[in-house]
Amino acid sequence: MSFENLGLSPYLSKAIAKNLGFIKPFEIQTESIPAILQGKDVMGIAKTGSGKTLCFVAPLLQKIQHQSYEKSRAVKALILVPTRELAVQIEQTFVALQEALRREVKTQAVYGGTSINPQMKNLYGTEILIATPGRLLDLMDHNAFTLDQLQYLVIDEADKMFQLGFGDEMDRILKAIPAKKQSILFSATLNEKVDEIKATLKIDPVVVEVKQQEVDLDAIEQIAYKVDDETKGPFLRYLIKSNQVTQALVFVSSTRTADNLVEKLKKNKIHALAIHSKKSQGARMDNLEDFKLGDVQILVATDLIGRGIHIEGLPTVINYELPRSPLDYVHRIGRTGRANATGKAISLITEEDLHHFKIIQKKMGKKVEIESTDDVNLHGY
Repeated sequence: MSFENLGLSPYLSKAIAKNLGFIKPFEIQTESIPAILQGKDVMGIAKTGSGKTLCFVAPLLQKIQHQSYEKSRAVKALILVPTRELAVQIEQTFVALQEALRREVKTQAVYGGTSINPQMKNLYGTEILIATPGRLLDLMDHNAFTLDQLQYLVIDEADKMFQLGFGDEMDRILKAIPAKKQSILFSATLNEKVDEIKATLKIDPVVVEVKQQEVDLDAIEQIAYKVDDETKGPFLRYLIKSNQVTQALVFVSSTRTADNLVEKLKKNKIHALAIHSKKSQGARMDNLEDFKLGDVQILVATDLIGRGIHIEGLPTVINYELPRSPLDYVHRIGRTGRANATGKAISLITEEDLHHFKIIQKKMGKKVEIESTDDVNLHGY
């Protein structure tokens, strides 16, 4: 099965392989892309890392590139997302496929945490708008665009919209959307709130459900090392400098620890950056992008990087500090070993962590060997 078999153009299929790394479609893509190309309303149930973004990006570009372009305030496609990071990531997927089109399709992501004025200026002539609910309503109140001629509505991570408290905003937005349009919903789970969206939109969509474990634990090699508080930092630097770690996402439990760890790594000539809630939106985006491009060896993060952020081919995740819940542990290590790739997850365990780590192993159904570090010479690290 190829992307051309699903109905995408040869040019788009080549760009998907060249710029996004998808050679063959994943199950969610195989099931949903033909239905979306046929103009059907679609509801996709799939976990993060399943390739769902491409399910709507490629068909929308293929359809809109053949439409005439008139610069106006009328948006043709609206994509609603719960977070700024996801908005930017989706915009980057659209940009990655532009070279395959007959003409450029103007796409823009808008989100809070940054000045509204540049977004307002750039909106004129935008055909595909990716937005978080709050910023979209701000721009609607400024009459920066119109939804009167909307043809396509996509709601990504529909379940999370309500978890994050966007219920009232969603009600306002959906009331402003014309009745006649194609609706595409993606969600990690089916629940009452997602059913409410379907009822509000008055749609009976084709339901595409990919039942799979959110994280393929068999694709992740898990290792734990017994350390104490004094040797934890030096041992991390030993792992990095002894070439056992080429590039890694390192998780910590607080912003303070993140900043302190980055400083220590930099002092030891290791290129590291941090991403957490106390960083400005611009700094977070820049640091994440530098890491994705491979310009930064170590990205130290709190659990701010939620589901939906995909770092292509991430080889290693390190738990410098364990998360509170076993589920968060699985989400963390699930940043590696995604989309048919293998990965490594390393946890640094102190005496105080041992009981909690046993609970984590029991909940995920996997035993992780804890190796001693007593014989490792950490002098100079």
